[in-house]
Amino acid sequence: MLEQCLNDCLKQKNAEVIVIPDVAFKFEGVRVLTLKGSPSDKRDFAAKKAKGEFLAFIDDDAFPDNDWLKNSLKYFKEGVVAVAGPAVTPEGEELKRNASGLIFSSFIGGGGLGYRYVKGFSKEVDDYPSVNFIVKKSDFEEVGGFDTKYWPGEDTILCLKLKKLGRKIIYTGDVVVFHHRRRLFGEHLKQVFSYALHRGFFAKKYPENSLKAKYFIPSVFVLSVVAGLILSLFYSWAFLALALVLFVYFLVVLLESLKTAFKEGSVELFFLFFAGVILTHFFYGVGFIKGLLSKDLTR
Repeated sequence: MLEQCLNDCLKQKNAEVIVIPDVAFKFEGVRVLTLKGSPSDKRDFAAKKAKGEFLAFIDDDAFPDNDWLKNSLKYFKEGVVAVAGPAVTPEGEELKRNASGLIFSSFIGGGGLGYRYVKGFSKEVDDYPSVNFIVKKSDFEEVGGFDTKYWPGEDTILCLKLKKLGRKIIYTGDVVVFHHRRRLFGEHLKQVFSYALHRGFFAKKYPENSLKAKYFIPSVFVLSVVAGLILSLFYSWAFLALALVLFVYFLVVLLESLKTAFKEGSVELFFLFFAGVILTHFFYGVGFIKGLLSKDLTR
């Protein structure tokens, strides 16, 4: 995946490509600088070495569209501090990776953030992952870069600092990278739990762009189900209320799973999507609660 990423980055016009691995290797046309640390450590290090006016961040399991950087530059107008774009699941992705991408891009699985995974949508945002994030180097330096021990979530902190400059972060659907997903179920759920853990902690530490109702919904659902199960042992009305809620929930997930499987032409995908959405909600809900109750997080 890294080789694909670097080859496509080299296709960008007027771009310097820097990669920061733990162990050195050679790749023609690329500056390879080694550093052992978190992704935020590596990006801060690379930013200091970069010669360009803009910094464009991308993950090693993603690769850019040919017009990625060209398209981004037209949005850097007065008042714009950074530009972001979708991280689209590549065509021909293996089934379990594709299922993960479809869950994230759906409304029911993405929790209102599905636009991050599809082309064509544009809006102003206050938080966006660094898998596809372009920022003016001078502004990046002004706020001190990422400069954080937290990962994931380092991009949330950077966006918060950039917004405090009083300028906009623009998300636009034509600044595209293609991002390989984690496989269902283990890799996908581990990532979801980690994201939720940090979002829950950030909801109290960085409320400006993390204290939002949509982030609490999976946790509220999980707690409601647990409370309903306990109350059902003592009250018949609680059993009926829980049964109704779960019926509606499973019906909605079922219909969305049928719709997705029909669109993709895959029966196996139906089962992966159905189970994947439910487990995603559960793991996110539990992870968020744990983060919310944590005094601090370690790397």
